[in-house]
Amino acid sequence: MGDNRPKVGVWVVVIKDNKILLGKRKNAHWNWTWSFPWGYLEYNESWEWCAIRETMEETWISIKNLRLGIVTNDIFETENKHYVTIFMISDFNEGVVKNMEPEKCEKWEWFNWNELPSPLFLPIQNLLKQNFNLLDLF
Repeated sequence: MGDNRPKVGVWVVVIKDNKILLGKRKNAHWNWTWSFPWGYLEYNESWEWCAIRETMEETWISIKNLRLGIVTNDIFETENKHYVTIFMISDFNEGVVKNMEPEKCEKWEWFNWNELPSPLFLPIQNLLKQNFNLLDLF
């Protein structure tokens, strides 16, 4: 039964000049959808450290002012996958965005919250269904 337990993902909303960073996924389930930088929470790791680590590993930028955004329960029925997704909100600190995992991500771009690209990865769709509005945080 242990293999059927949900995995924990930490997603990072990076804010810079009132825009957020999204990457276009590839070579994974839900190909060609847009998502935030993210990764699996490692054993004994804080949500904040996971967010910092994954953002650096994927985009080569550093972040600051981390805070909890919201949590979603994401069930991918056709893929038989289940995730608990923790959305961490952060501010851009420094660096230039680089695509550090081109085998997993086509590109990274900055978007206005009210002008999100399509299609969005399921956890972001679920985030929006909870009436989460990032603009409330600005």
